[in-house]
Amino acid sequence: MKKLIALLAVSTLASTSAIAGVALSGSASVSYDDSAATAARVSSAATLTVTGTAGGTTVAAGFSLEGASIVTDSVTMATAIGPLTISADLHDEDSSVAAAPWTAATDDGDGSKILATADGNDTSISVSLAAPIGDATIGLDNSGDITVSGTFSGVTISHTIQDGADTTTGSASIAGMDVSLTNDGGDSSWSIGTTVSGVALTLNSDQGVSASFGLSGNTMTITHTSTDAAAKVIATATHHSTDAVVASTSTTVAISRTLTSGATLAATYTNGGSLKLTASVAF
Repeated sequence: MKKLIALLAVSTLASTSAIAGVALSGSASVSYDDSAATAARVSSAATLTVTGTAGGTTVAAGFSLEGASIVTDSVTMATAIGPLTISADLHDEDSSVAAAPWTAATDDGDGSKILATADGNDTSISVSLAAPIGDATIGLDNSGDITVSGTFSGVTISHTIQDGADTTTGSASIAGMDVSLTNDGGDSSWSIGTTVSGVALTLNSDQGVSASFGLSGNTMTITHTSTDAAAKVIATATHHSTDAVVASTSTTVAISRTLTSGATLAATYTNGGSLKLTASVAF
């Protein structure tokens, strides 16, 4: 009997060790939107992520749980060999349709993928190298992009050299304000964030403003966004075109509260009369 108990104890320890490197996380939400069509006012979503870790190697798989069956959204693996970081996309997405033509999916202007009668393999592997040199780190990936980054006198700077469009970003905390600047291929943008009397304020170069603060146990966030007109993105061999963005402004007021059940209840009102109620939970 004692031998049997000892055997069960060893078996239990072995099982615990086998799953010790596996973590489960996910989220679920249900929403009611009074501005949607009657049949679509209630919507829901649920996801599950399984992450396994062994030493310096991590494998993560994401799944969508809504619908008649579980759908695999992504499978990735990341590992390191000395200064090299290797990332692999292991999920081969099914982008085929039952019949021709290639443009079987409707071009609705949102840049959706063009479906094909013959499904291709879209798995991939990327390799990057990061080497510290003094206060800076130089990185190189298999696409040929070179990145130099580091923090100097409290200012964090990153510069990426890539074909046709170098990118430079800089951020720092100055006099209680968090300032960020970005130049992407000649286009500059900036954002400033600070807290005044318990109110977190942000302002950016797109004329967007947001304020977040506590209100009677709730969190209220007021956001004003301004969208400038943008050029239409022409269709490629794999994706439909993206419609030009029409210049517009919008203001939203969102109130959220964490419930004792562990869920979060949020109400979002958008100028124009749209009210959306969402109950969500993350684990």
